[in-house]
Amino acid sequence: MEILSSECDAPLPGAHVRKDGVIFAVYSEHATQVDLCLYDLADREIARLALPENDGGFWHGFVPGLVAGARYGYRAEGPYAPDAGHRFNANKLLIDPYARALCGSLTEHAALYGYDVRSKTKDLSFSTLDSAPYVPKALVVDHAIDKATKTVGPRHRFAESVIYEAHVKGLTRTFPGIDAELQGTYDGLAAPRMIAHLVDLGITTVELLPIHAFQDDAFLMKRGLRNYWGYNTYAFFAPEPRYMGPSGRAGLRQAIAALHAAGIEVILDVVYNHTAESDHLGPTLNFRGLDNAIYYRLPEDDRSRYVNDTGCGNTLNIAHPQVLRMVMDSLRYWVEAYGVDGFRFDLATTLGREADGFDAHGGFFDALRQDPVLAGIKLIAEPWDIGPDGYRLGDFPPGIAEWNDAFRDAARRFWRGDSGTAPDLASAIMGSAKIFDHQGRRPWSSLNFITAHDGFTLRDTVSFAHRHNDANGEKNRDGHGENYSSNLGVEGPSDDPDIVRRRDRRCRNLLATLLWSQGTPMLLAGDEVGNSQQGNNNAYCQDNAQGWIDWNGLDGSLHDFTRRLILARKTHPVLRQPIFMHGEMLADGRGPNVAWLAFDGERLDWNAAAFRRFAVHLRTASDDVVLAVNGSATSAVLILPDADVTWQWAVDTADPAEVDPAPITGPVTIAADSIALFVRESGNE
Repeated sequence: MEILSSECDAPLPGAHVRKDGVIFAVYSEHATQVDLCLYDLADREIARLALPENDGGFWHGFVPGLVAGARYGYRAEGPYAPDAGHRFNANKLLIDPYARALCGSLTEHAALYGYDVRSKTKDLSFSTLDSAPYVPKALVVDHAIDKATKTVGPRHRFAESVIYEAHVKGLTRTFPGIDAELQGTYDGLAAPRMIAHLVDLGITTVELLPIHAFQDDAFLMKRGLRNYWGYNTYAFFAPEPRYMGPSGRAGLRQAIAALHAAGIEVILDVVYNHTAESDHLGPTLNFRGLDNAIYYRLPEDDRSRYVNDTGCGNTLNIAHPQVLRMVMDSLRYWVEAYGVDGFRFDLATTLGREADGFDAHGGFFDALRQDPVLAGIKLIAEPWDIGPDGYRLGDFPPGIAEWNDAFRDAARRFWRGDSGTAPDLASAIMGSAKIFDHQGRRPWSSLNFITAHDGFTLRDTVSFAHRHNDANGEKNRDGHGENYSSNLGVEGPSDDPDIVRRRDRRCRNLLATLLWSQGTPMLLAGDEVGNSQQGNNNAYCQDNAQGWIDWNGLDGSLHDFTRRLILARKTHPVLRQPIFMHGEMLADGRGPNVAWLAFDGERLDWNAAAFRRFAVHLRTASDDVVLAVNGSATSAVLILPDADVTWQWAVDTADPAEVDPAPITGPVTIAADSIALFVRESGNE
């Protein structure tokens, strides 16, 4: 087998099928030689070919006669000088950063490490072990076929979206009606009953936890655990093999197509802030061995170590033009080859950190916002990391929504009964304008959530006052320490009817707050059926019944109530306005678009620590609603506005059943610890 010049001045990174062979290209500025290694179906190396050309750091060559499905990897030669930031070791088979598909899986072994793990000098030593038997091989993929078979999603506007955060395996592993061989797989996402559940609930957008190929951390494997969430990527173009069912890689594309056909978008949670290679004691899988000094941010005073703004051991060097290109190419690939509708960026502050700190107009965000392929898709930032000035809520550029943890905390604290929290809840209900109303940003920029994968589930938020993470093997020291949760009298499950009743109502209160507030709501998969993780608020390593959704123990009443909340949001556009409302007068002179109301005999004293009751009247030219919030321990009378208007009691968290739709013209009693929605009767002017 031979390798020839690819006869191109600007090769595209990755493996590209041509009619008479395959062009390979990989980037490394400091390597002295890069070899292409080809493997047969038995995982035996059948050729080792030196890439013949190096154009500006792109090593490339053409292998005639090779076709899609060929298995390959790279070896890079160069200095092994950790103090200078270089960690080349040709004994390590390197996974192509642009690999579109993988064969096999990573197997933990001493050979994965560039240094001798037995040496007292650790990473300053040099390993001669061959890592090829323990590393997955990249597969050559025909990109033209990928692009031809993808579908285009419904492209819901942010203001009209209800996002459902889910884990491929956790969502489908025990879902009833899915064939056993499809449970926990991409194929399972496409199961008719799974999609029917989402459609019935009213979900517009599914946000999947990471599905880029990722590694199980060595420290977890020693405890008999696995990386369940997947925030440990090593291949940004390849779907994670462990979720593949009978259809293989095609199962993911088919699942996305099936969701699209049902009117549901698909967003991917992506991790471009760090990689699975971890710190200086981590494995050599690809980036470290190809060119450690350019793929990672290294401290100037000690280039044998890594900048760790992510808390995961390393930080990807997005400021380098070719690393930035790789990230952008990855994003475009998932849109063009799979039809993905958007991305949620994990620890997005890291992606915007330039030499002088976080910059909302830095290279990554500028590239992201001007890219024509990515125009119109959903972009969501997790607006923090652990680096300097890492908390940046509200600081991201227009066009990008942000996970709003201030909304989460305001809702949890108010319904828990914390004093002085009514103003924060009122602000959250109106889209957190103090945080987001600038630079022409819209209310949908506030990605509202009560719960997410990281933290308690909704059921656990009302059942546990403390985390219970002992199963993680970290002596219950991991996970959030302050959850603004409460057990309402008993830690964990309870058979006490009064506690059960109060917990159920608090779940409904939190869900109603989420789904009736301005902004973009995100629901954690399983919360609609009361799923519990037994008090574990950091189930990142629980690839088992604790981490999966328990569909067998579902709460059908809560599911039905959640569906009604979402339906109310969709039915009444005033609950999802595309612009911030600050009390501007309506053009027809009927009054302001926002009016805050006191309960009977009270005044709105927002500064009173014990202030627990308020209502808000929201209206547009065609839609009027009143949200009545009673966070106190006693019922209270509310006089509905506009005496000449007839109202209907639409939904009430104090009563999960359908409420009486009879017209209301006088005062109403709002139950203690509840929130109710009133709507103007149809035809009322």
